[in-house]
Amino acid sequence: MSVQRGQLQLQFINASEHFEKGKRQNRLLPEHIDKIVATYQFRKEEAHYSRRVDMEEIAANGYNLNISRYISTAKPEDAIVLAAVHAQLTALEKQIKNATGKHNEFLKELGLPPLP
Repeated sequence: MSVQRGQLQLQFINASEHFEKGKRQNRLLPEHIDKIVATYQFRKEEAHYSRRVDMEEIAANGYNLNISRYISTAKPEDAIVLAAVHAQLTALEKQIKNATGKHNEFLKELGLPPLP
């Protein structure tokens, strides 16, 4: 816990993705431990990793201390630029049309029916 601006706060640290995966047991490497200790020692806040929370907020959440209530683990999705996607699809459609045309020329030479 830390006290700042006269308010009691808890420091939540979500280090659930900061480890080395092992066969039978996962391990905290020195850099993971250093990050956890520094975050706690210097009361750092970092998106998706750590946050200081006032007791009033904890009380408002019914004293639920579940980390995910205070630290979002959701990663933002990449923005999709519709104009760029449309341009790519248009270019692909043109390539398909050209390839189909060439293929149909070969089929015609072979006396086979063309592709639609």
